[in-house]
Amino acid sequence: MTELTRYTLKDVAKKDGRDGAETWLVIHDMVYDVTKYKAEHPGGPELLDEYAGQDATSGFEDFGHSSEAKHMLKDFLIGELVEEDKRGNRKKNGNANAKTRRRFLSILCGNCAS
Repeated sequence: MTELTRYTLKDVAKKDGRDGAETWLVIHDMVYDVTKYKAEHPGGPELLDEYAGQDATSGFEDFGHSSEAKHMLKDFLIGELVEEDKRGNRKKNGNANAKTRRRFLSILCGNCAS
């Protein structure tokens, strides 16, 4: 298997479909270029535009895509997220940052941030 190109969320954010840019989405930490598929999307291009340049995992799962739709993703796969930007790591880092902020606030103002 060929190793996939790794992208950051910042890389993906630049591909938001605006002003002629490509349209990239992240679904389950994998990066997809759906630029050419927008016109064919059964829900219309607006749905893809809503998530362009972002992690669309929740939206993709919420819409209840068929197994055929999930299989079609392979045609648009261009890479995967770097480890630090993958969903599981973002959640871990976000929780660590929240704990640090609470600790810092409790030092500043006593019990107000506990």
